[in-house]
Amino acid sequence: MLSKVRYGVVLGALSTSALVQAQDYLPVLQYHHVNSSTPSSTSVTPEQFTEHMDYLKEANFKVVDLASALADLKANKALPDKAVAITFDDAWRSIYQAGFPILKERNFPFTVFINTEPVERHMRKHLTWEQMKEMQLSGGVFANHTVRHPYMLRKIKGETDEAWLSRMSNELDEVEALLLKNLDSSPKMLAYPFGESNDTIRELVKEKGMMAFGQQSGVVNAGSNFENLPRFPASGAYSKLSTLKTKLNSKPMPLLYEMTGGDFATDEPVAITLTFKQGKYRLKDLTCYVSGQGKATLEWISEKEVTATAKKPFGVGRGRINCTMPDYSGKHYYWYSNVWIRTSPEQGYVSEKS
Repeated sequence: MLSKVRYGVVLGALSTSALVQAQDYLPVLQYHHVNSSTPSSTSVTPEQFTEHMDYLKEANFKVVDLASALADLKANKALPDKAVAITFDDAWRSIYQAGFPILKERNFPFTVFINTEPVERHMRKHLTWEQMKEMQLSGGVFANHTVRHPYMLRKIKGETDEAWLSRMSNELDEVEALLLKNLDSSPKMLAYPFGESNDTIRELVKEKGMMAFGQQSGVVNAGSNFENLPRFPASGAYSKLSTLKTKLNSKPMPLLYEMTGGDFATDEPVAITLTFKQGKYRLKDLTCYVSGQGKATLEWISEKEVTATAKKPFGVGRGRINCTMPDYSGKHYYWYSNVWIRTSPEQGYVSEKS
């Protein structure tokens, strides 16, 4: 039996103790390939990656171990000032060949979310367990990206809800077993393939004691949903250093409550309603952008509550609304993002009400 979607999310408040002088949030960077000849949409060149890592070092960012930092945030423990984490998705060999030497030279820890089927099949463009063991000795951590990199919300033709959920559970369990067998450890973290999840999958992840990342952008804090955490893409169109600097200096949007309407878009334009915490903010400077549509329409319901609406429905696929707002210092932007999936019948997605 599939659980019902949460249409609104109450965002937890941070404890103020011990966090006044330290960072209570974490930007997480997401990469894939480090290569000049792989698909540009998911790649950075070695030169671009070097530029990014040099900036982190020169600007005195503190690159932290992701799993440890997330555990600290959940416990309301302070992170170092200018803390940031580095991640990769997919088990591409270019991470070892071109990315790892750059990270090792700077002594930066990093996490790679691996899909294990190509590793087990010894495919030449993918990492080997021996390479991963070598990277472990210099700050590399390897986490779950499923076995076969499936769309986790799509069922096989004729598959029951129970069989689908069992198959997804096996996708996670097999990777966890392989991590323990080959690397002697697992950080109990997952990156959803294509960033797609729903309440049922997130509850499964929680039951397994795991934390997981979607593909919405933003920064993590104690009030985040730890079964659907944000990251900032830093490859392809997002690889410009000027863009990266803005993201690295972002803070979590100071929200008390968000209402998104669920994980799936329909033939109507999507909308989100955001309720802000008490405080002094530049709310008049809040701007929300819709994938491929430009600015969203903002309707203020009260002084602290706004609804952002897309101008037209999304096409089939994933779409998002990103909202930003400068803080009073002008040095940082508050950041919020939400992703919806617009399905078509032939794709076999689970019930949109699941």
